[in-house]
Amino acid sequence: MPSEETRAILALCLLASFADGEKHEREREEIKRVAQNFSHDDMVHLSTLYQDVLMQRVTLPDVVSRLQSTEAKRLAYEMAVCVCDADGTLSHAEQNFLTKARVALGLDAGAAAAFVQQAQFIAAEPVSGGLVAGAGIGAAASSRVAADVTELDNAILKAAVVNGALELLPETLSTMAIIPLQMKLVWRIGKAYGFELDSGHVKDFLATVGVGLTSQYLEQAGRKLLGGLLGKIGGGMLRGVGQQAVSTGMSFATTYALGQVAKRYYAGGRTLSTQMLKDTYASTLQEAQGLRTRYMPDIQAKAKTLDASSVLSMVRGA
Repeated sequence: MPSEETRAILALCLLASFADGEKHEREREEIKRVAQNFSHDDMVHLSTLYQDVLMQRVTLPDVVSRLQSTEAKRLAYEMAVCVCDADGTLSHAEQNFLTKARVALGLDAGAAAAFVQQAQFIAAEPVSGGLVAGAGIGAAASSRVAADVTELDNAILKAAVVNGALELLPETLSTMAIIPLQMKLVWRIGKAYGFELDSGHVKDFLATVGVGLTSQYLEQAGRKLLGGLLGKIGGGMLRGVGQQAVSTGMSFATTYALGQVAKRYYAGGRTLSTQMLKDTYASTLQEAQGLRTRYMPDIQAKAKTLDASSVLSMVRGA
């Protein structure tokens, strides 16, 4: 894909991320951090693009005019939808933005509506379900239980491998599925220690440790786009290992770190301070990044078994 179209797609994603005007300041900071992380990429200059969008120097017509191919237009719209849906809700302002984007891009209304419906299904799926077997589930929060640590460690590693595999798939919805699967993992760990969590609590936990929902999707999808994987045709399945280079293993690392920090947090009765949570996550993330090479063969093998329907089943907890 030409660099101009890649830059335009990322610009549309940034426009979408600020469409509702209600992003929490810490999420805005995370989006800024993501943009700065891509500043070394001479093809897109994402940090500069971030400033242009924030200062309203980039508009929707500007972006659309730079998208020439049908594939680029479709991919840009799908990524914008996922950005808007990443936090699990689609506000009225975001709906209006997506409608304007679809019309400007000249996309089929029916196909666009079907994709929005799929994305909303993934984003709105409850965090409960798919309980961790043998982990002492069912006790009340007031009487914490001793969970099976080995069982939880296995569940965390399995979830990390699955999300690492999703990073290797070309569909935009596969990328979007990583966040709800991470949320389900945190819910399962909390449940294992007797805490009844809702999606609001899980989102707060992720935000507290420094994992923004919108920003995480932007980072994951941005890396796949720049790596040339996102949007490729191929039946929705990675059949070879040639695309390994596009995977940073970021999704494996963040999922593993989230699981381990959640285990420590809920095992200790949610007594860790905000700063301790952030510090623990940062150190655990560094540890997880060191495990990527070891588990990359497992990640690649898992990717070969996944397709769109299996991804949706995992989100459902089936």
